[in-house]
Amino acid sequence: MRRPSSNALLIAAAMVAASGMALAKSSDRNQTMNIEADTTTYNANSDSTPTVLTGNVLITQGTLKINAGRADVFQSGGDIRRTILTGSPVRMSQLMDDGTPLNITASKVDYDMKTEIVTLTGSVVVTQPRGNLRGERVVYNMRNGQVQSGGQGNGRVRMTIQPKTGSN
Repeated sequence: MRRPSSNALLIAAAMVAASGMALAKSSDRNQTMNIEADTTTYNANSDSTPTVLTGNVLITQGTLKINAGRADVFQSGGDIRRTILTGSPVRMSQLMDDGTPLNITASKVDYDMKTEIVTLTGSVVVTQPRGNLRGERVVYNMRNGQVQSGGQGNGRVRMTIQPKTGSN
């Protein structure tokens, strides 16, 4: 069995943290994470150079699944400080604690580990069974659960909320 490199473990930690939107399945954080990419570039002698995974980046952990074209992981002092995922689009899916699905697509996902803020930009769509949110920018503060969203230019944020039924 191949042991994951410390680089892969750092990337895994960043991705797990970035996946914490809404009420995502909390038990996923205790599951094994698997990361695949066509190529990886890493400079062991430099904190200032990001680790870059490119081509069909796939990250899975429990019910979490992330697909991206590229992942850039920035470190400082050996600790991850920021992760940027890009794609056409980046796709994230995960079950929430109540068993319902959460699906997110965006052109870019930027997670700042220090501030615990996830910024989704570029044709963002967040879909849950009771509705969806669409906009050009969604900012999620993991510390306090606050979500801010906006359109671009004259664009507007669009939300659809389904009525509550006995099953949701």
